[in-house]
Amino acid sequence: MSSRPTPFQEAPSPPSAPPAGTAGVVIVAAGSGQRLGHGIPKARVLCGGLTLLERSLRSVLASGVALEIAVVIPAGDDVLRSVAESLSGAVPVRVVAGGASRAGSVRAGIAALSADAPVILVHDAARALTPPDVFKRVVSRLAAGADAVIPVVPVADTVKTVRGGRVEGTPDRNGLRAVQTPQGFTARLLREAHAGTGAGDPLITDDAMLIEATGTPVVTVEGDPAAFKVTTPLDLMLAETLVQGAGTPPAPADPEEDLMPDSALPPVAHLPLPRTGIGTDIHAYAPEHAPAPLWLAGLFWEGERGLAGHSDGDVVAHAAADALFSAAGLGDLGTHFGTDRPEVAGASGVTILQEAAAIVRGAGFRIGNIAVQLIGNRPRFAARRSEAEAVLTEAAGAPVGVSATTTDGLGLTGRGEGIAALATAVVISAG
Repeated sequence: MSSRPTPFQEAPSPPSAPPAGTAGVVIVAAGSGQRLGHGIPKARVLCGGLTLLERSLRSVLASGVALEIAVVIPAGDDVLRSVAESLSGAVPVRVVAGGASRAGSVRAGIAALSADAPVILVHDAARALTPPDVFKRVVSRLAAGADAVIPVVPVADTVKTVRGGRVEGTPDRNGLRAVQTPQGFTARLLREAHAGTGAGDPLITDDAMLIEATGTPVVTVEGDPAAFKVTTPLDLMLAETLVQGAGTPPAPADPEEDLMPDSALPPVAHLPLPRTGIGTDIHAYAPEHAPAPLWLAGLFWEGERGLAGHSDGDVVAHAAADALFSAAGLGDLGTHFGTDRPEVAGASGVTILQEAAAIVRGAGFRIGNIAVQLIGNRPRFAARRSEAEAVLTEAAGAPVGVSATTTDGLGLTGRGEGIAALATAVVISAG
C-alpha cells in the first residue's frame, strides 16, 4: 500500500467571513429527472411553488459569494432559461446547454465563466435547499489556502461493501462522510483537471474525485442535512415539508445522531391535505361551411378538421383549466372564461391554462399535477404526446400528463362528431 497521505483530509470550518463576490459558480441543472417521475427535467419540478433551479439560484445569491454564475440546462429548455435569466442582475447569470454527461455539463459551465474569478464552485441544482452558510464555509476555506474543498455530513447508516450479492466487509463509519455540493476549487486547478484525460473516466462521479486523482489534497467543511439531493419522489416530499415552514434541521455534531430528528418536522396533522378536482370539456367539429384550424393540447394539427367554439376549442387545455378550478373550489371554466367575455373569443387554450394556473396560485394554492385524457377518433395523438405535455406543463407551471382513447364508435366522439377531454388536478393549500 502506498505511504502517500490520502488526498482526502478533514479540516475544521474556518470562522472567518468569506470574501464577498469572489467565486464563479457553476450550477448543473441538465439532468433528466427520470427517477423523480415527473416527465420533465428535474430542475423544472416545483418545490413550494418555485422550481428546484430557482431555489438553488436564490441560495447562491443569498450567500453573497458569487462573482458570476453559469447555469447548465438541457439544450433548448426555454423554461429553465427563463428562470435563470430572470435572476440575473448585479451578479450576472449565464445560461449554457449541457453535455452528454455530467462531466461534460460541468465543462460547459466552466467554459461560460470569465477568467476573473480565482475560485470556482460546482453545485447541483437538485440540492435546492442548501443553506447559504454552506457556500460561505466552502469559500472561506478556499480563501484560507485550500485548493479543493467539499462539504460533508456524517454517515448515519452502517455501510457494507458487497460483491456478487455477498458482504465483503463493513467500513468503520467514523471515517465515512456523505459528500454534498457546492464543491469548491481554485479556478486553475479545476480547469486543468477538466482539460485532462481523466475527466472522461465514467468512474469519476464528482469533481472532487477528479481532483483526488491528481494527488491534490481535498479538505472538508461542515455540510448540512438540508443540502440533500432531490432524486426520488420521497426526496421531493421531504423538501416540500421543509419548505412548508418546518425550517431546516441542524447538522448533528455526532455521527450517531439522527440526521433528520423528528423535532425538525411539523406534526402530520399540521400538513395541508391535497385537494383534487375534475374537469371536462367537449366541442363539436366546426361545420364544413365555416372550417376552423384544429388546436389541441396546445398544438396546431395541420390538415385536421378544427373544432367549433368561443375560443380556440382546445378541449385538452380547457379540461385541465376546469380541473384546476374544481380542485381549488373556485368554480369552473365558465365562471372565469365564459362566453359573455368578448376578450376570450379566439383565445388559445394555452393562454387560458396559464391564466387559470395564475388564478389558482393567487388564491393561495400550489399545483401538484394535472392529468388529462383526450377522447376522440382523430387526430392520432401518440406521436406528439411528449410535445403536447411539454407545452401544457410550461403553461401550467406544473407537470401535465396527457393520454388518449376512443369510445369504440359510441356516442358523439365515437360517431366522429367532436372531441372530448376529462381531466383531474391536484392542488395543495400554500397557507
